[in-house]
Amino acid sequence: MSDNFKKTIIIFSTAYFPHIGGAEIAVKEITDRIPEYNFILFTAKIKRGLLKTEKIGNILVYRFGFGFNFDKFLLPILAFFKYFRIISGLKFRNSDLIMWGIMASYGSIAAYFIKLIKPNKHFLLTLQEGDSETHLKFGKLGLVGFFGKRIIKKADYIQVISYYLKSFALNQGARSPVTVVPNGVDTQKIKNSKMKMENENQNEKLKNKLKIEKNEKVIITTSRLVYKNGIDVLIKAIYELKNIAPLIKIKLLILGDGILKNELENLTLKLDLKNEVLFLGYILQDEIYDYLAISDVFCRPSRSEGLGNSFLEAMACATPIIGTNVGGIPDFLINNETGLFCEADNPRDLAEKIKTLLEHSELRDKIITNGKKLVDGNYDWDNIAERMKKIFVS
Repeated sequence: MSDNFKKTIIIFSTAYFPHIGGAEIAVKEITDRIPEYNFILFTAKIKRGLLKTEKIGNILVYRFGFGFNFDKFLLPILAFFKYFRIISGLKFRNSDLIMWGIMASYGSIAAYFIKLIKPNKHFLLTLQEGDSETHLKFGKLGLVGFFGKRIIKKADYIQVISYYLKSFALNQGARSPVTVVPNGVDTQKIKNSKMKMENENQNEKLKNKLKIEKNEKVIITTSRLVYKNGIDVLIKAIYELKNIAPLIKIKLLILGDGILKNELENLTLKLDLKNEVLFLGYILQDEIYDYLAISDVFCRPSRSEGLGNSFLEAMACATPIIGTNVGGIPDFLINNETGLFCEADNPRDLAEKIKTLLEHSELRDKIITNGKKLVDGNYDWDNIAERMKKIFVS
């Protein structure tokens, strides 16, 4: 079949690989599973040395700008003109061409401009935002806040990853259908990784590499080191745990990087936790499962959260989770059933919840079983891709 006769989806995303976040992973996982469609993606270059045009998986990627953070401000205009240059050389029926905006951000501003002058072009908007509602409205110099509501109102269909974001879209004046389709996890890849770790005795090798002693319990978080993820609260909780449960020996693994790294490292030294806390930096996605497999508890005391894919990955790896009752987390975390809630910005309460999971094996086993069952049944990427395909043809 000629590409001109295949349904083509032009994706507008502020960032894309090698810049990796939940939204970027979702786009790749979904598009890789729908080979019968053409996918073209417009994004900001942001980093020098990246190709202007590149095929990544099932997507033809166009990058705009000069390799600096400022590129995202240029993206709306450059992507706007590129759109018309591309479609002028291709022949589509209107039903065969969809604009897909990833988040109400700089990329989707281009789709908004196109929709203004070509109102018959179908515009699908995905909301993945994990920032607080205040930041969504007023952050980023007010630029996205100014356009955000307008983008939401102009969309023909809105897909969100949590019921929290559905409420946000409706409160911002969404006029189109709003459907919840969450992000997912690759459950088969996790199963394969777990089997390999067990068959090759890699669990013990990884613990030895990290100098984790046999009597130490491993707490893990996989997070960008930014304010919203509350890693400072988790570090303080480890300090509290040493006081309320001195017989429990702890090792905290922090996977990820971000602007608060130096501040968090200084906090660790201030609390005299250099032996308990390991900053492991950026870890490849497939390797994260190995670290989850050797961990006893996953924690992220988020201050805001669009959904929280890291929680789902932990659940799929049979690692019990602790999170806050914010954003999209309540979509999958049922207290005492699939995880434990802790209070936001309360290190002592988080320490108590960690202690509970480490000391009560029956509760821990129940949470592991229920969590894994929930993820396997509702959050596998194959299932998510099928649900998105139905939206593409609606």
